[in-house]
Amino acid sequence: MGRWALDVAFVWKAVLSLGLVLLYYCFSIGITFYNKWLTKSFHFPLFMTMLHLAVIFLFSALSRALVQCSSHRARVVLSWTDYLRRVAPTALATALDVGLSNWSFLYITVSLYTMTKSSAVLFILIFSLIFKLEELRAALVLVVLLIAGGLFMFTYKSTQFNMEGFALVLGASFIGGIRWTLTQMLLQKAELGLQNPIDTMFHLQPLMFLGLFPLFAIFEGLHLSTSEKIFRFQDTGPLLRVLGSLFLGGILAFGLGFSEFLLVSRTSSLTLSIAGIFKEVCTLLLAAHLLGDQISLLNWLGFALCLSGISLHVALKALHSKGDGPKPVKGLGSTPDLELLLRSSQPEEDDNGEEEKEYFVAQG
Repeated sequence: MGRWALDVAFVWKAVLSLGLVLLYYCFSIGITFYNKWLTKSFHFPLFMTMLHLAVIFLFSALSRALVQCSSHRARVVLSWTDYLRRVAPTALATALDVGLSNWSFLYITVSLYTMTKSSAVLFILIFSLIFKLEELRAALVLVVLLIAGGLFMFTYKSTQFNMEGFALVLGASFIGGIRWTLTQMLLQKAELGLQNPIDTMFHLQPLMFLGLFPLFAIFEGLHLSTSEKIFRFQDTGPLLRVLGSLFLGGILAFGLGFSEFLLVSRTSSLTLSIAGIFKEVCTLLLAAHLLGDQISLLNWLGFALCLSGISLHVALKALHSKGDGPKPVKGLGSTPDLELLLRSSQPEEDDNGEEEKEYFVAQG
């Protein structure tokens, strides 16, 4: 009887993990293809991103209000000093990362975007070394070389290569390295109380919106104000369709962040990391099949080389956390506030928290 119950529990956990991975895939792959689809007809990616930020803030505020009413516990609200000194740098880097990523879809294919954005792990490692969040080891040097070499092979003589789009997404990956390093440092400050992703998103979105507004005003403001799609619309039907499409993207962006954290909290960050690797492969296969993206054999070899570097880094993290053994949990995994139907993460899962952050950035 005990063995049967154990088998049932194992099967249930496997089915639950698979369901959470599929949910994560739906939001992550969905928002990538959504961004590419929308920018084909709506050439204002910065405005699109700003509306997504507004929707995320709306859903975060609503979630916080519902949780506060059900738990009768006040949610964390930072002082202006902490908000501007500690949250603002992370918010600005996040806004530039997401904004440049969406901007690049005007010029490049989904496959080139996916491959180039995967290089974010490279910049995360570099900035982790600079901020002394990682120790310099020979294995890390190998990881960097594999990812950098794979990126070069993938973009070398690519038939659909676009320098402007590539520069935008590579810049986003570079800023993403700063973004997630700052995010890690922000979440590890337990006194701020931002361990819950809903609270984090709630505090980040306003500053992200303000940080992205100058770019929007310079590059899209005048064109958008004279566009018949928004401000000079002739018919309410097309306007409502555009606004509905933009709102859908905001829902996908909110769902992506929540599904990532839900997957980590119910399984482990290692599961998210491995799922992220297979997600990149699925995205490229779908791009080649649905959008007709042309990928040569050399490009595929470069992608495989890059994935091997990412996989090696994931494996090293897993071995490092096991070798250290149980240790006091801090930062993101420090008694996380998971009232939104989440259970508390286990200590061994929390030790891999850095991997979780690294794969968040790959989704833009």
